[in-house]
Amino acid sequence: MTDADITPPTDDIDTDASAQTTTIVHVLRHGEVHNPRGILYGRLPGFRLSVHGESQARTVASVLAGHDVTHVAASPLQRAQETATPIARAHRLPIVTDENLIEAGNEFEGLKVSVGDGALSRPRHWWKLRDPFTPSWGEPYLQIAHRMLAAVGNARAAARGHEAVVVSHQLPVWTLRRFLQGERLWHDPRHRQCALASLTSLVYSGDTLVDIVYSEPAGASDPRVTGA
Repeated sequence: MTDADITPPTDDIDTDASAQTTTIVHVLRHGEVHNPRGILYGRLPGFRLSVHGESQARTVASVLAGHDVTHVAASPLQRAQETATPIARAHRLPIVTDENLIEAGNEFEGLKVSVGDGALSRPRHWWKLRDPFTPSWGEPYLQIAHRMLAAVGNARAAARGHEAVVVSHQLPVWTLRRFLQGERLWHDPRHRQCALASLTSLVYSGDTLVDIVYSEPAGASDPRVTGA
């Protein structure tokens, strides 16, 4: 019997190893934003982290310092880039800007939407609320889920066998989680489990999602607070 008869094909070995490889994608919501007017800022430029938000970003970076992070990506919006910065620096990595991680589009962008004095009290805006299931006032939930899946897929491929961090925004992160858990995408925003600077960590074995772990390294925050 020759060596060729007893040596398994290289391709089979690689396939088996790949199937057992653990990859973790940490989906991070940005930290608190400086928003003195209390508006829904959405995709508007110029909204940076508050002093507290900068502290939250540093806290997450400290928590992830001992992790095997080999890829960092972020939404193009300033608050997400600033949240990613201390993590990227700690691991000596560049920040990859991924448009798929951007905040959801919203018809109320630039307006106050708080109860009592917000845009929702004005009849001229009520037509935007005609369909809460899509929703009619902004980017469709399914579209958000699909682009977030693409961003996670890119990060997972870049960090295969290691860990990646991708920084996004509350609604995209929560929509992604609900989609992965097989839950309906329309929901009550007041009940989102996605605090400022929280981590929704997706654990993959090979190409199979095996666990979703939620944590709040920078503490809890109220999902009902506009501009958070």
